[in-house]
Amino acid sequence: MINLHWLYVLAGAMFAAFALGSARDSSNPRRWGNTAFWGLVAVSFWFGDLVGDIGNGILVLLLVGIAGAHLLGKGSRPSTTVEERERLSARLGNKLFLPALIIPFTAFVGTLAFTYTPLKDMGLIDPKSVTLVLLGVGVILALIVCYAWLRPPVAAPVEEGRRLIDSIGWAVVLPQMLASLGAVFAAAGVGTTIGAMAGAIIPSGSVFLAVLLYALGMVVFTMIMGNAFAAFPVMAAAIGVPILIHQDGGNPAVIGAVGMLSGFCGTLMTPMAANFNIVPAALLELKNQYGVIKAQVPTAIPLLIANILILYFGAFR
Repeated sequence: MINLHWLYVLAGAMFAAFALGSARDSSNPRRWGNTAFWGLVAVSFWFGDLVGDIGNGILVLLLVGIAGAHLLGKGSRPSTTVEERERLSARLGNKLFLPALIIPFTAFVGTLAFTYTPLKDMGLIDPKSVTLVLLGVGVILALIVCYAWLRPPVAAPVEEGRRLIDSIGWAVVLPQMLASLGAVFAAAGVGTTIGAMAGAIIPSGSVFLAVLLYALGMVVFTMIMGNAFAAFPVMAAAIGVPILIHQDGGNPAVIGAVGMLSGFCGTLMTPMAANFNIVPAALLELKNQYGVIKAQVPTAIPLLIANILILYFGAFR
């Protein structure tokens, strides 16, 4: 049965390829730092369940040490020439984006087919991981299409992927670390403490106030921790589950999904979400490093208001 284990193997292979490519890239003055960093990420995907909590903790500290010591850099060795890129761009135009659309299309259509056809009873894919597994399948299909259609050099996808990820740097692992931070906060009882405070503030039966605090709490914690995945365990334990679901009888699917969307509104407005807001500003060489955030705030606030209304009317009506 195909499950998340095989997806981790695929992701680990990708990072291992990045590590090997970094070791061979003499144009990068800090190539050994990149090699060590991406190699450790590959180890975490391949052997994370074997090394245990202490081993994973040491691995994370090593990653932080490499990034904190500024041992990461980027090379300047492209897999194709500028002329080749310009020629392909002029000939294909926006058609170049078609392979990227294969990935979400495969995940969406494949999930529907798995759910509503006999595929579910064949035991080929773990039902708990079907969407993520099909997302990985979509990546493989898109890669095959690119090879058959564009005929790039064999190593081009890995080399270009490595150049892109070197441009992003350590921030690429920030979502996983912040999500882990959210789990630590939840295990430490932060959500329970906030829930007790919220219970003292919210009058009994005041559903709208509970929804408002839940949505704003998701935004605030996301802005503090930089990721809605880190904020969700805390706010779900504080307000989402005990008050909105158990006490007020709200729809769990709406409260969970729209609660996350509320958190994403915070993602749009915080520099802590470095991989979304600060890294793009650096890659685009904007004069103001907060330029991306300033452009997103006018969208984030109306979207948050819409999410609050959806939570109130969709989960309790």
